[in-house]
Amino acid sequence: MQASVGDRVIIHGRTVGAAERAGEVIEIRGHEATPLLVVRFDDGHEAILSPGSDCEIRHGS
Repeated sequence: MQASVGDRVIIHGRTVGAAERAGEVIEIRGHEATPLLVVRFDDGHEAILSPGSDCEIRHGS
């Protein structure tokens, strides 16, 4: 799963009724094979994310 700075990240809820979280990739750390994404979520919270199966990357235009 390739991501670039400026891409949108959507984290789908893992359980029924759990809310989705969305944010923007502001930095990429780690190795190409195992990237860590620094994400600023829409609520202003920043986190380091290792993308998994519940993560969707929407590439910027």
